[in-house]
Amino acid sequence: MRVSHVLLAGSAFAAAAPPAPDADGKYTLEAAGIKAQFIPYAATLTNLFVKDKNGVERDIVLGYDNTSFYPVDPGHPVYNAIPGRYANRIGGGKFSIDNVTYHTELNDGPNTLHSGTKNWSFRTWNVTEVTNSSITFSIYDPANSTGMPGRVEASVTYSVAKNKWKIVMDAISPEAKTPIQLTQHTYFQLDAFANPDNRTIWNHTLHMPFAKRVMVADQNALPTGVIDDVSLGEIDDFHTAPHKLGFASDRVSFEDHCGNGCHGYNGNWPFDDGRNKSAVAVSLSSGWSGIRADLVTNQDAIVIYTCNWNDGKTEFKSTQGVAGQDKFIPRDGCIAIEAQDYVDGINHPEWGRLSHQIFGPGQKYHWESEWTFGLV
Repeated sequence: MRVSHVLLAGSAFAAAAPPAPDADGKYTLEAAGIKAQFIPYAATLTNLFVKDKNGVERDIVLGYDNTSFYPVDPGHPVYNAIPGRYANRIGGGKFSIDNVTYHTELNDGPNTLHSGTKNWSFRTWNVTEVTNSSITFSIYDPANSTGMPGRVEASVTYSVAKNKWKIVMDAISPEAKTPIQLTQHTYFQLDAFANPDNRTIWNHTLHMPFAKRVMVADQNALPTGVIDDVSLGEIDDFHTAPHKLGFASDRVSFEDHCGNGCHGYNGNWPFDDGRNKSAVAVSLSSGWSGIRADLVTNQDAIVIYTCNWNDGKTEFKSTQGVAGQDKFIPRDGCIAIEAQDYVDGINHPEWGRLSHQIFGPGQKYHWESEWTFGLV
């Protein structure tokens, strides 16, 4: 950890010591309008507090009160964690590099999800640096740990500033070509389950002005290779104007839209080529809480998932909810927003993404995103 010192009037005075973990193992970072808490397991964000339109502090991400439950939860929803070394799906659990075929664990039907059950979201990262406004976690991934060639060294730095949460990830494969595709797998609920009339995500509004195309997926949510244009008013249209996430919920096509038995969204939208990467790419807001979250990212696509999986038996945190109601997350009670590159791009050379997803030897991977929180 780093502790800075200053020299005043000929004497050395230690600056405020960097934060240490609390009794639950959480590191807390604070700035004006924001408080974020993290644990080393999976480099996880456990709590994110911002103020709503009434000045009430809301914890707007999913998670557990008991930090010891993150490693043992059998469902392993990857709450606000870093999966790797290749996020999202690998079709058929295989890919090829230089005419050599590699096989990965089939943990999502016929496919691999997030590199299997030994991926980085199942591991405890090292804490390598802490200040009052930032924390850096690092991980060493040996060759073949997830069926992929070459060792990888990676880090994620989380930092906060006024109303902002920034995430920077870097990785390198020193000796071999290997897939690298990372994301911060953030689950949002901007009402913090405190809306007494509606705990689902369908009342949240989403706008993605550069997401004018969508990847056609099969019934296992794996891209088929076809990338379609999204026209005005279509079920995947969040680019022509801000839309409620449930705006198409009365359509027959809303059911099974994200796979067999999955309604709503679990898809991948490529952003426009040549877009301004300093402009807001994704905006999520809630009229009830008045909270707005704007994402700027250097990534070329976004995955949106509306939590179809929830069975109504998982409790939200004690920092969430409303007095007098139960504490269970309903189906469709959250939204995961994952900035990354094209899903399964390593198996679709026709997309031209191999240089964005295969790295090494010695090539550096860099991922950067920033959330700004305000009011609608």
